[in-house]
Amino acid sequence: MTEKTVRAMPPDGPVLRRGWPRPSFWTRPSFWTRPSFWTLGAALAALIVATPTIAVVVMALTPGDANIWPHLASTILPTYIRNTLLLLLGVGLGTFLIGTGTAWLVTMFRFPGRRLFEWALLVPLAVPAFIIAFTYTELLEYAGPVQAALRALFGWSSPRDYWFPEIRSLGGAVSMMTLVLYPYVYLLARSAFLEQSLCTLEVSRTLGCTPWAAFRRVALPLARPSIAVGLALVLMETLNDYGTVKLFGVQTLTNGLYNVWLIMGNRSGAAQVACVLLLFIIGLIVLERQARFRRAYQNTGTRMRPVEGRPLSGWRGWGATLACALPITLGFLVPASVLLRNAIPRFSESGTADVLAFAGNSLTLSATAAVVAVAIGVFMAYASRLGTGTGLKWCVRIASLGYAIPGTVLAIGILAPFGAVDTAVDAFFRATFGVSTGLLLSGTLFALVFAYVVRFLALAYGTVEAGLGRVRPTVDMAARTLGCTPGRVLWRVHLPIMRGSLLTAALLVFVDGMKELPATLLLRPFNFDTLATHVFQFASSEQIEQAALGALAIVAAGLLPVIVLSRSIARARQWAPSPAAASVDREARVAPRSPFRSQTQESAA
Repeated sequence: MTEKTVRAMPPDGPVLRRGWPRPSFWTRPSFWTRPSFWTLGAALAALIVATPTIAVVVMALTPGDANIWPHLASTILPTYIRNTLLLLLGVGLGTFLIGTGTAWLVTMFRFPGRRLFEWALLVPLAVPAFIIAFTYTELLEYAGPVQAALRALFGWSSPRDYWFPEIRSLGGAVSMMTLVLYPYVYLLARSAFLEQSLCTLEVSRTLGCTPWAAFRRVALPLARPSIAVGLALVLMETLNDYGTVKLFGVQTLTNGLYNVWLIMGNRSGAAQVACVLLLFIIGLIVLERQARFRRAYQNTGTRMRPVEGRPLSGWRGWGATLACALPITLGFLVPASVLLRNAIPRFSESGTADVLAFAGNSLTLSATAAVVAVAIGVFMAYASRLGTGTGLKWCVRIASLGYAIPGTVLAIGILAPFGAVDTAVDAFFRATFGVSTGLLLSGTLFALVFAYVVRFLALAYGTVEAGLGRVRPTVDMAARTLGCTPGRVLWRVHLPIMRGSLLTAALLVFVDGMKELPATLLLRPFNFDTLATHVFQFASSEQIEQAALGALAIVAAGLLPVIVLSRSIARARQWAPSPAAASVDREARVAPRSPFRSQTQESAA
């Protein structure tokens, strides 16, 4: 502090007046600042997503006189937990082997059919697990064509004459879920293998590693974070599944939750089982974070040429072809052929007006949920772009956890607060006006759309955030200097740029809404069915012919995101930087940046 500054200060200390600098200890803390409109909106979205989970925990901790937790814990809960753990272990191991193995084959080797398998390995993702379950039940049960052909071929007359694996079992559920969920691991593992540096793999080969050793000791550890995310998605979908375990009679936590709620009639006991299911979800999230903890691998090589692949000839090439063709055949071609065989001859019976009405219900629900989820996802993504506070980040994280919550848990958590609001409003109108309002929230389409939005908001937010991240911050700065408010920048600049991302996000939410079963079964209004509930009801009563047409419609709708994903991967490979572009980009990063560089020079760099 200079002598001139000391003389300029008032003799009685730092008086707070206009023109005088405020001392640091008088500065208002950052958490006292008024939250912006965008921060408040993100906090409201986080509260909406967290409400069902909070309601479930409160119900579980306050069971009242109807507390059946000791009975559950001493009788059937250990069976539920054991079967759930075995199911998670089997599906996780199966999807890891199929997804990682096929991703490595189509990325690093050349063999017959490789170009076809690159996108066709994603096709089983279009088939819901409960649909593939009842198609294989028709094929492999005692009266099915497979066992009938075996009896006719070998002259067997009864089940005592031969052994055949039971499809309605825990092993059958593991197989069915593995066949339709491995594309999650395949997609992320293949992306990780494509992004790995060729120099790293080639150096490992010069050090004496065989192709198998290079995969096991180099490529697989580098792809570990991506594979961990894929496995976490697979296991969360496994916990959310209800149709497969119900059809096969496997007593898991999801099946047990339905039994306690609908058969025993105890909602607090169902909430307690749901809390155990939430503990599994929290454990999966923790394990996934631990698998990726401090393992962010970056490509530091300068060789950006695409992976050409090592040619496989002879029996090795045909073995790779068979290894990639089996998951596609068993996971998509066989179920689709069974559905077609049952739907085409009986089209006049199954293609009735009821099926068209169910399809209209599914389309309306899924489209509404897609529009609402994308709108909230855009709001949250833009709020996260504008602000960097810790509170905002936590709000975004909480709002993105809805996809991890199973539909059964969401249903319990939504009915409890919605029912309380309906009861309070009805009591008020009865006492004041003598009129009953009935059900305004619970048991209505609003509750069902609310569940869809909470469940699939993470899909919309992640897709929109990725699209928004590709817009350079200088675009926002230029629009703000021209006098645009943040809302006007979003409406006039970002939304037109992100049309592709918005359509992709809406499509993903729409298709997942078409396939959603657990929450729809519990929250749908009376005499209201969707394609998923229609198919499940006929499948559970073993009327495969009546369910075939609706199942085909769901599978056809599921093919849309698969096509979008495969096209995105193809475009990403086409846009991979060439060696010259990589050199220019490297020189631009190394060169000192001048504050007087023009916008044209910035764009060229």
